[in-house]
Amino acid sequence: MVLQYWISLLLLLCSSSFAGPTVSAASNSSETACDRRCLANARVAKELFSAPQSDNCTIVVNITSIQYETLSFDTKGMEMTSRIKINMEWKDPDLGWMQERNRIPTITLPVDKIWTPGIVLDNSIDTTVVPYTKDVQVRRDGTVEHAVFLFTTVSCEINLFNYPFVIGECPVAINGWSQKFCALQLQIADNVSLVPGSGGEWITSGVRKYVDTSHRVYLKVSLSINPFGAVVTLILPSALIMVADLVSFALPFEGGERNSFKVTLVLSLTMFLLILNDHLPNGGNCSPLLHYHFSFCLVSLVLSMLVSIVMTRLSVEDSFLLCRRRSKVHTSNSAKTQQDSRDQEKDTGVITAKSGDLALEMASLQRIVSFLDNFDKEDDEKDNKMAFAYRLDRFCFGFFLSIYILYVIIIISITRTDICKVDNMNFWDNTGHGDDDYEFLFDNL
Repeated sequence: MVLQYWISLLLLLCSSSFAGPTVSAASNSSETACDRRCLANARVAKELFSAPQSDNCTIVVNITSIQYETLSFDTKGMEMTSRIKINMEWKDPDLGWMQERNRIPTITLPVDKIWTPGIVLDNSIDTTVVPYTKDVQVRRDGTVEHAVFLFTTVSCEINLFNYPFVIGECPVAINGWSQKFCALQLQIADNVSLVPGSGGEWITSGVRKYVDTSHRVYLKVSLSINPFGAVVTLILPSALIMVADLVSFALPFEGGERNSFKVTLVLSLTMFLLILNDHLPNGGNCSPLLHYHFSFCLVSLVLSMLVSIVMTRLSVEDSFLLCRRRSKVHTSNSAKTQQDSRDQEKDTGVITAKSGDLALEMASLQRIVSFLDNFDKEDDEKDNKMAFAYRLDRFCFGFFLSIYILYVIIIISITRTDICKVDNMNFWDNTGHGDDDYEFLFDNL
């Protein structure tokens, strides 16, 4: 009986020793046989929605490449809209797996099932982040590869003083975030490419990565304006109107033809400015020189119109003052009354001469000669007034011509100098992460 007990116990021990390695081998084979979907579902089940927690509370995200494209530039509001594709990678150890158990190199996970870094644009007005794909790629060591599109609008003040001959730079600050001890640090590579294109009249000529003294990273976008459209629609019409005003001095000012033409020019420029009022750029602190140009053109046209009106008055009167005109009218009425009396006396003298009085006939002849002399004097006075008005008109033409030539020289000289400067780098927020925070961050990396 005892012998049977010991035999049964020995057989039980032998069977358990053979079954143990078999079960262990089966378990290991099941883990090794787990496919990519199995590995992905296991990582999704962990619900890793929080950021990886390192010892120094710093998350390092490598920006491997940036692709930049300018969509549009609002010249009046000084806002630039861009599309930026960012390829990034970071390491999350909790998403990795051991090579001994599974030799699958990479898997894909849904982008909304794991933590992804948030990118901060310091000078952004509006930003929309769109994932490039709905999946991310995860390598065996926990390295995650991800790509996003940033549709962003940034405030960008460019010196528009020489508009439309403008070349400027606009910053796009791409950073993580930083507090006193924790931070999301972006290590941006120099692989920044530009998608060719233009935003309306603006042309993007280049984009480069810059790092300031506080280790803050930003993209500097070089912009320029194609001046052809603005020259044709803004500068050329105003210049032609000014040339037409100079040529109008060849018209005679008697009869009012020149005055009507100059009034038409003033109204044309006024309507031209009213139409362009909503399209002209404001320029921020540096108002475009084009505003002053239009003001000069309008003032010059109005002054030329007034001069032409004065010339027309001086061609028929001694003075353009209203009080002198009233006295002239009173004097003219008195002279007309005297002339009527003289005519009456002449008629009487003629009648008397017919009756045979020789002395009265001689007197009437003298009056007639005196009347003719006075008539010739009035014609001479009119001719002298007309000649004086034309001489003054030629002087005014030379004056306006010299003013326009001097104006062109001054404008060219001003555009050659750097008068107005703008600072478009004053958007950094130093309240949440100042320079000390950045220094602390980089000292602990």
